[in-house]
Amino acid sequence: MTHLFEPLTVKSVTLKNRIGMSPMCQYSAVDGHMNDWHFVHLTSRAVGGAGLIIAEATGILPEGRITPGCTGLWQDSQIEPLARIVKAVKQYNAVPGIQIGHAGRKASAALPWAGGAHLSDKEGGWDIVGPADEAFGGALTKKPKPLDKAGIARIVSAFRDSARRARDAGCEWLEIHAAHGYLLNSFLSPLTNTRSDEYGGSFENRARALMEVIAAVQETWPENLPLAVRLSATDWVDGGWSVDDSVMLAQKLKAAGVDLIDCSSGGMRPQDVSHYPVGPGYQVPLAEKVRHEAGIHTGQPMRRGFWGIRRRRFFLCNTAGRKFFYSAATGTSPAACSCLRAR
Repeated sequence: MTHLFEPLTVKSVTLKNRIGMSPMCQYSAVDGHMNDWHFVHLTSRAVGGAGLIIAEATGILPEGRITPGCTGLWQDSQIEPLARIVKAVKQYNAVPGIQIGHAGRKASAALPWAGGAHLSDKEGGWDIVGPADEAFGGALTKKPKPLDKAGIARIVSAFRDSARRARDAGCEWLEIHAAHGYLLNSFLSPLTNTRSDEYGGSFENRARALMEVIAAVQETWPENLPLAVRLSATDWVDGGWSVDDSVMLAQKLKAAGVDLIDCSSGGMRPQDVSHYPVGPGYQVPLAEKVRHEAGIHTGQPMRRGFWGIRRRRFFLCNTAGRKFFYSAATGTSPAACSCLRAR
């Protein structure tokens, strides 16, 4: 805990402390544009003293959003609203970051308070895509269209263009979302990637889409700024993606220039939730294994808490990030404080 309030430098960026706020979907954007809701949400946590503020999962394409209320960076008009927030976050000596991604077969969903099920075309939904044609399950019943090579190339290019817009908005930390059953994660896992071409089958092939995204992003994202990837480190079921797979992928990502692996887990199929060994710190061993065996900064979402980095460990507490809502002034809560004591 004594390291929690020490500065940390990653490339050219120095965090004033090792506490940060995770990306948390607000479902409050209009046509992908951030607004006053996002300004207050993100800036108030910078006022509270967190060293790193990461904006929510932001769609690289309109059809890549989880819901119609999710933010986006698929067009230049979305830069200025984000830049306004970035400027304010910097005023309070916090580092502004953003997470970008494509929801894949979990896209086109209703807002959570409207049930979260897939939206029909009449309800404002859209066609979804994936590595294969299997639906996610549960309330997300749409079958995705399997992406062909041209479709994959379009998505890779969209990641590059969104990274450029994040850069132009002044973001200093970028995270690629490849976890929780979203598009890039569904290419990685053998549970969902049943392709027989160069994007399916072997480990190398299943990692190809993500590695192409990383290469494309690096064409526009500054080399001196941190680049992170969020992974589901394991599917928690036999025959799925394993933590050993994550170690091998982390080694490849490190060699490609990625600075941090944010080790979450699960989210690939709703029927597998019962296998998750959920409890305080249950994902810490995953992050520790990846960190030690791949030699890279890692993070892991905990059920309660905050972002924090200790020595070479980068701890991300995602669901606990919502505990920041208890106090916009301090960014803390009884749950977060207990997590501090536990460390």
